[in-house]
Amino acid sequence: MSQETAIESFKKFQHTWVEQLQHHLNHLRSVQNHHRNSATGDEERLREAVERVMELCREYHRAKLATTEKDVVGLMAAPWSSALERSLHWVGDWRPTTLFHLVYTESSILFESRIVDILRGFRTGDLSDLSPSQFRTVSELQCETVKEENAITEDLSEWQDDASELVMGTVSNLDQRIRRLAEIVHRADDLRLRTITGVVELLSPLQQAEFLIAAAELRRGVSGWGSSHDRRRSANV
Repeated sequence: MSQETAIESFKKFQHTWVEQLQHHLNHLRSVQNHHRNSATGDEERLREAVERVMELCREYHRAKLATTEKDVVGLMAAPWSSALERSLHWVGDWRPTTLFHLVYTESSILFESRIVDILRGFRTGDLSDLSPSQFRTVSELQCETVKEENAITEDLSEWQDDASELVMGTVSNLDQRIRRLAEIVHRADDLRLRTITGVVELLSPLQQAEFLIAAAELRRGVSGWGSSHDRRRSANV
C-alpha cells in the first residue's frame, strides 16, 4: 500500500468512525435518560452502552497505529482535520490532560446546577457527585499523565531539533529517523487511550456516560467551528 493510499484510507475510516461514534452516543444518551427517569435504573444497560463507545475508541487506536506504521509524517499532518483542530493538536491529536479539565469543568457546572438538591442531602450520582476518593484518584492520574506528556514532548522536541540534518541530507539513515518519530507518536496515542480508559474506570456508570458525552460534544464543537472557519477563510481568498 502506498503512503498516499494509507492516508486516504484512514480519512475514509475517520469519516465512517465519526458516524459510528455519533450513533453510539445517541444510544448512550437514550440509555442515560432512561436510567435517570427510571425508579430503579438500569446500570447494566448503561455499562453496555459505555463499553460500545470505549470499544470504538480502541478501534480508532488500532486503525491509527496501523496508519502510523505506514506513513507517520502524513498522519502528523492530519489532513482530515480543520486548521483550528490542527492548532490544538499535541503530537498529532488531542492532548490527554484535556480530559481532566473536562472532568473538573463538567463536575463544577453540574454541581452549581444541582446545588440545592445536594445541600438537601440528595445524592445525584452524576459528575456533580464525585466523591473525595474519586477526586483524589483523578488528581493522581492527572499528575502521572502530565509527567508522561512532558517526557513525550521532550522526545519530540529532540527529534525536531535534528530537523536540520533532514534538510541538509546529513542523516545516515532516514528510515531510522522516521521510525523514531513513529515510536513517539505510538507512545502519545497509547497515552491518549490509557488516559480516557483510566478516567472512565474510576467513574460510576452514570458518570461514565456523562463524561463520554461531554468529551464527544467538545470534539464535535471544535470540529464544527473549525470547519466553518475554514469555509469562511476559503470564501474570502
